[in-house]
Formats: sequence, structure tokens, C-alpha cells
Amino acid sequence: MPRAATTTDVFNAIAEPRRRQIIDLLAQSTRPQAVGDLVEALQLSQPTVSKHLAVLRKVGVVSVRKQGQHRLYELNAVELRPVHDWVKTYEQFWSGQLSRIKQRAEKLAAERAAAKKSSNSQEL
Repeated sequence: MPRAATTTDVFNAIAEPRRRQIIDLLAQSTRPQAVGDLVEALQLSQPTVSKHLAVLRKVGVVSVRKQGQHRLYELNAVELRPVHDWVKTYEQFWSGQLSRIKQRAEKLAAERAAAKKSSNSQEL
């Protein structure tokens, strides 16, 4: 079965690691970013960055405005909501796993403390 186009939805668009890097850079920025700034930060060619930005723009994750010769991009995070909502359904599994890890670590620490206390009392 052929793969869906990257511009069909946000999930396909963010499947590419470089596009997630662009999203991260835009999320960390307090102001819109010019393509040149993103090119410099990512160490990629301008056409490559522009191609990725076009995909993100098509699904609405980024918006662009012209300012003189520059195109400034900013994150439209609300369009990532479907990803958040989907991932959130699996949060219960991570929370449960973390609780089990914590319980095991606490049990192991208690066993080690008891063993240490026992060995100390035997030495006396």
C-alpha cells in the first residue's frame, strides 16, 4: 500500500525528523524566524529547509509572512493538537510503568538498607 503524502495531515508531516527539528526551533524562539536563521541552525541547504517548511505550512503547523526580502516563519502549535490528543491516550502506560519502576527501586533500596543494617549488627 503506498504511503500517504506528507501534506495529507500533521502526523505525516511531522514523521520526518528534520521537520520536527524545525518545529523545535520555532517553539524555542520568542520571535518569528527567517529561513536563513533556520538554515544556519540546522546546517542544511536553503532549498531543503524551504521544502520542509512548505510541508509544515501546508498542514498548518507553521505560518509565514513576508517582511521585505525575508519570509518569517512561526509555529502554529494549535495544529499539533491532534498529535497531543493521540499521544495522551498512551500516557497511562507510561505513568504506570514509571510507578512500577519507582516501586521496584524503593523495594530494592529498602532491601539493601536492611541487609546493611543486618551486616552491621552481626559485626558488633
